[in-house]
Amino acid sequence: MDIVVSGIRSTGNLHLGNYFGAVRNFVKMQHENKCFFFIADYHSLTTHPKPEDLQGNIKQVLSEFLACGIDPEMATVFVQSDVPEVAELYLLLNMNAYVGELQRTASFKEKIRKQPDNINAGLLTYPVLMAADIIIHKANKVPVGKDQEQHLEMTRRFARRFNSMYGVNYFPEPEAYNFGSRLIKIPGLDGSGKMGKSEGNGIFLSDPPEEIRKKVMRAVTDSGPVEPNQKMPVPIKNLFTIMGVVSEPSTVKHFREKYASCEIRYGEMKKQLAEDIIRFISPVREKILAISSDDRYLAKVMKEGAEKARASASATVRDVKEIIGYRKMF
Repeated sequence: MDIVVSGIRSTGNLHLGNYFGAVRNFVKMQHENKCFFFIADYHSLTTHPKPEDLQGNIKQVLSEFLACGIDPEMATVFVQSDVPEVAELYLLLNMNAYVGELQRTASFKEKIRKQPDNINAGLLTYPVLMAADIIIHKANKVPVGKDQEQHLEMTRRFARRFNSMYGVNYFPEPEAYNFGSRLIKIPGLDGSGKMGKSEGNGIFLSDPPEEIRKKVMRAVTDSGPVEPNQKMPVPIKNLFTIMGVVSEPSTVKHFREKYASCEIRYGEMKKQLAEDIIRFISPVREKILAISSDDRYLAKVMKEGAEKARASASATVRDVKEIIGYRKMF
């Protein structure tokens, strides 16, 4: 059985892209693997050092995870900051992480371009904290997107470096968990290739119906095809991609035929798409609202998740400190 670790930032409410891109697969994965799913509240501080409502964000994301089908009885579900051993391993790994290799990461270069007034040490050592999150549970599989592949390779490097420096074979080198054809990429509503919170182009699982209608009606389109079977521009193709996962096949077929015959009316298509998204999201949204209002249940999930995660993490940190040479003298 594989050990799988994955996290999501506490600032990132789940959107349709998250759901189809990873979370739906997490639900399947927990039946086949030993899974650790965590809310990365430490990571979020690298870009949001003064969160307006840290606890509220954690509660929201945890509620969404559970509403989507993550089962705390099957997987270990926890909050990153509830496991202090992560910070300790992060510190120890930092001693063997080199400034030059950290400065060369693509994500660091991108972040310092986007936030030049907040180039903090956490941004620089982000890959080290990610490595600590993963190898503290001795994971051998990690679900990663394209933008995280370099970080996973660095995690492998840090694990390999530790083993080599201390002459042990302690940490496995985790591999990417490949969802293959099960991974559906949901584009944004602004004509771009990726749905996301920071891009402002997402439909969130907690969005009320009116908000969804507003967002979809603002989606980028063009003036329409001018000749039969004209090639679709990217923004229109994006709308059809979203429609393909939330609408009935007959609905998709209808609008494709209208596009091919140059008779499509985007306003009509958007209205239909909005209602189909609302119908698709509503059951999940109702679960989110129910779970988020049950503080006793959420407290139980967090407490039990932290206990399970700490049992795994403390054993690793104890071993690592002994390997390095920290031993009780008396």
